[in-house]
Amino acid sequence: MLTHEEIERGLAENRDAPNGAARNAHAEVLVGAAEANGDWALFRKALDNLINAYLWSAESSKMLVPFARLLQEYDKDPGAFDRWDAHSLFWQFKWVATAISDSPEIPLESATGWLDEMERRYRIAGYSERPVREAELWLADAIGEDDRAERAYRVWLAADRDSMSDCHACELNGQGAYAVLRGDDAQALEVWQPVLAGERTCAEEPHRLLAHSLLPLLRLGRFDEARSHHLRGYRMARGNESLLPSIGKHIEFCALSGNESRGLEILAEHAAHVGPLVNADDQMAFHGGILVLLRRLTELGHGQSPAVPYEGLPRTVSELYEVLRASSLEIARRFDARNGTTRVSDRFLARIGREPLVDVLPLGVRSTALPKTPAPAAATAPAAAPVPPAAGFDELVERARQARDQGHPAADGLWAEVGVRVDARPQAEVDALVAADVADHRALTAARGGAANAAELLEAVRDGYRMLGQAQRAALAELRLASEAAQSGAEPERIRELLEVAARAAEALDADEPLRGRRIALAELASIRVESYLRSLEAGPEHDHVHGHGQDHGHGELAAGLGAFVAAHAEDLPDLVAEAEEMLGRVAVSQGDPERSLPLLASSAARAVSAERPWQAVDPLVLRAGVLMSLDRPEEAEEAARAALEHSAEVTEAETQGVVRLTLADILLRRADAAAEAAEHALTAAHWFDQAGLAADGGAQARLVLARAHAREGRNADAAEVLQSTLPDLLEHGEGQAVSAREFLGDLLRQLDDSRAAAEQYLLAAEVAKGWEDTRPQAALAQAAAEQLAAARLHQEAVAAYERSLELYRVTGDAPIAEVRILRSLAWLAPRENVTAAAWGQARDLMYQAAGVVEAALAEHGDTPAAPQLRAELAQTWLQLAQVLDWRVNSLEEADEEDGGEDGEDGKESPGAVVGRNAEVEALRLEEIGLSGRAAALYAELGPDHLGDRLQCVQYAAWTEQETGREEAGAARLSALIDELRARPEGVPEGLLERAQSSLDSLRS
Repeated sequence: MLTHEEIERGLAENRDAPNGAARNAHAEVLVGAAEANGDWALFRKALDNLINAYLWSAESSKMLVPFARLLQEYDKDPGAFDRWDAHSLFWQFKWVATAISDSPEIPLESATGWLDEMERRYRIAGYSERPVREAELWLADAIGEDDRAERAYRVWLAADRDSMSDCHACELNGQGAYAVLRGDDAQALEVWQPVLAGERTCAEEPHRLLAHSLLPLLRLGRFDEARSHHLRGYRMARGNESLLPSIGKHIEFCALSGNESRGLEILAEHAAHVGPLVNADDQMAFHGGILVLLRRLTELGHGQSPAVPYEGLPRTVSELYEVLRASSLEIARRFDARNGTTRVSDRFLARIGREPLVDVLPLGVRSTALPKTPAPAAATAPAAAPVPPAAGFDELVERARQARDQGHPAADGLWAEVGVRVDARPQAEVDALVAADVADHRALTAARGGAANAAELLEAVRDGYRMLGQAQRAALAELRLASEAAQSGAEPERIRELLEVAARAAEALDADEPLRGRRIALAELASIRVESYLRSLEAGPEHDHVHGHGQDHGHGELAAGLGAFVAAHAEDLPDLVAEAEEMLGRVAVSQGDPERSLPLLASSAARAVSAERPWQAVDPLVLRAGVLMSLDRPEEAEEAARAALEHSAEVTEAETQGVVRLTLADILLRRADAAAEAAEHALTAAHWFDQAGLAADGGAQARLVLARAHAREGRNADAAEVLQSTLPDLLEHGEGQAVSAREFLGDLLRQLDDSRAAAEQYLLAAEVAKGWEDTRPQAALAQAAAEQLAAARLHQEAVAAYERSLELYRVTGDAPIAEVRILRSLAWLAPRENVTAAAWGQARDLMYQAAGVVEAALAEHGDTPAAPQLRAELAQTWLQLAQVLDWRVNSLEEADEEDGGEDGEDGKESPGAVVGRNAEVEALRLEEIGLSGRAAALYAELGPDHLGDRLQCVQYAAWTEQETGREEAGAARLSALIDELRARPEGVPEGLLERAQSSLDSLRS
């Protein structure tokens, strides 16, 4: 049997244990042990602990039994309950009222009886009826007595608040929830605002309200708030058993906002709870959100995809849907049977049948895309393609040809739609030229994708156009064959041969062919570009070559050829000249001449716009923006990026859309006042990169910018969620990016007071930087980790990290300020774990080491600009040593109060020990005064910038003198400084004199 001390220790451990079944089981054991022990005070304490354990878990409905037993103990002997114990008992009545209402196995008569009992006891105890009416509201609502619910609601609001009332945050939660039930989302959000804004909080708020607010915000079109509430709220609720209903709301939100993959990831994180729960109401609430997701996934064609296990058995999406739906409806029917109404099941069925509230709401976080499912052929056209469903076939073909001839981005989508309709018709009814055009589009798509049969398809297209007498289309196919050969790595001679064939085909076109000049120019431009590429191949690997654009840095042939092309066709073919000028601009950039590139890129964009091809201006404008940023001309860069965004309106390529927005977001982030707009563009960029299948590349960079923008706005939780989701991608982008990303995440987690997690990120970043020649980044990261480990009270680990950082800084040989700050931190940590005379001695020694480091640096840098900061660090070291000694004094005085010194034979402390300790305290106080005086003198030498620091030192010395019985000496110190401050002709910082005078008045009172 456990002893009294063991039970007490177990209760203390249980109070600090993580919420969940393990904590509950331990609490149950402790109740049994306390009852067997026969110590009824301890038994009551164990019952109270068990009730609290149940409350914060998925087994909250089990609290009724221990509460009933505790109530019996109170009725037997109310005097055994002190004021706090009695208050706690009556407070728990509210929890029990909710648990009873949420338990379908408890008859309605019993639920009503418990509510009546709560009202009676509160009235006798003199408490307000406010909590009673709130409990009545939810019971009346559940059983369909709406008039009674409304009356209870009004009395709840009108009743006085007292010590038994729920906290403001929890009450506002309920009031807003009631508004939602009445269909007033706007009113609910207005009521919830103080909690959502962080003005009213508690242990589970705003965690729950952030989840409750999601669908009302979506319904009202307040998408940015909904996104933020999801990111922040899920971070708070994740992994918390008592918040499973909130987790369900986050899953439902994902399902109704086009983020099914995110919802599936959240479901996977909480797979262990996807099963029967003790709390039936929580189970129905949690599973209800999951069912919305599973239904959406089924509708999207993922019914046979794996979901998460249920009771140990693997389940597909459809299987899990059926299991959870059946079990949830069975619970709902149990409620209906108890309540005598179908309200619970009606509401549940309405919930799981909800339709999406928005097609796609980008969240910014990285989610694994759902696997592609077979789709109708009509769905293969890009979503951006402007193809009205009712367009006639002939009209559609005409529009597709116009878009193709214009080079419009919508051409691909239009031809894809034409192809779908052609495939649906009998071959005999299809016009031969339309069939050839469809084949042309498909061959070009195959060539762009690097298909193995691309050349074969292009040859067939060429031959088909020849048979139809479409010589200019056949000539274009010849040119595409040459380009495909270069793309696929054919032999240079073969590529040159095909280019020559294409050029001859263009030249051979009839003189009256309108497109003859364009075809000849296209062949010429292709030859210039490809020939440069071929020459670089033939020059060998030592020849520096930028593959993406066929640029030869070693020679000017490419630039010369492009220049000649521009001069020859500037008047008649502006769109092709725009391409040539863009290539010239890229050549200039690659050759290290960014200034030369700027007019070329500007001209390229202007020509594209004048040619009524604004989409063609996007690439040169994006490159121009980047070049301008590299030249530190941010205003012009922003102008170029905004122009690119404007001209991208008709671009259908997802990657280009992502690049444009990421470019603008990155530029805006450099401005102090544009973080919100930067976040908006980065968010959209991430979405486009995801659509392009580039989530790990451009998507990761966009999310990094998004996280930085959120952090700039003070939305650290949003930033941390976004960054953590894409961190695995960023870690693959090189060591520099990996260190930077982990350090940034550590900074965010530090801001969120998650010290352990922040320390982990700093340490992981330091590990990546371990092999770098410059040890300073690793040293700084180790120091940051140490600070967070200390904040998390992991003192031994903090000491190890500080010592490693100190070692690394000393390797650099010139980091005295970092060294002194680490030594001071180590001094503060020395007595944390083991409060002994040796530990205090170590703390003192470390402070003196710190002072020695600064003094040595001053001896070396006494006449440099670094000297003032070094002297300030020395002053801070003397002040902190005084504060460490004060801590030592307090520990001695506490030991004196607890009679913790050496005992004499009679068990009392010997007079000699008392005298010795008093003498030590007196000596330490005098030393504190001397140290703070030295610090004040140093700050005085440093001048007006350190008046606040000097005042702090003088105040410290004055109060310490008062504690040693020399009040007048301390007051004289302060008075002298005040007189000096008042005499300063240039004045003093605002509030400084008032602070000094207030301290003097307190000292004299």
